[in-house]
Amino acid sequence: MSEKDTNNNDEFALFQQEVKGVRKLSQDTIIHQPKKALQQKEIRRTFREAKDNEFYFSDEFVPLLSVDGPTRYARDDVSKYEVKRLRRGVYVPDVFLDLHGMTQNEAKRELGAMLAYCVKESICCASVMHGIGKHILKQKVPLWLAQHPDVMAYHQAPLEFGGNGALLVLVSIPER
Repeated sequence: MSEKDTNNNDEFALFQQEVKGVRKLSQDTIIHQPKKALQQKEIRRTFREAKDNEFYFSDEFVPLLSVDGPTRYARDDVSKYEVKRLRRGVYVPDVFLDLHGMTQNEAKRELGAMLAYCVKESICCASVMHGIGKHILKQKVPLWLAQHPDVMAYHQAPLEFGGNGALLVLVSIPER
């Protein structure tokens, strides 16, 4: 045997002598179960968020929108100057929503979630990129946005924010 092997055997024997009589600890892990009230509060919060995100956009309702020129809309109580400021790119969007490749139902859900997020986070301008494609979302998104009570105005985005394939949306933020 080599000297290295004898050193290893000596060390192992020494280790065995030191740990003689040691016994294994029993497992005492405690699993905390959340209290009923916390579970119910979480369920209510999840339900409320889902309700906010699923604002119903009707496909039956068709608001009266101008058909000449770029896509634009303003509520009755909103100045036309705000629409002009959207067109010029004065408002810079803080949130971008890309609807490319989504179905109409998915797009409705995401649009509602984005608007709820903008209101919650006090974001006044957002960009919705619907794309051009087969013109399905390009035609539907402006109709849906005109139905939402928190949308003050929207206009076709300037080229730097998407041009013909996007809308800049001005969202009303309630006072707190």
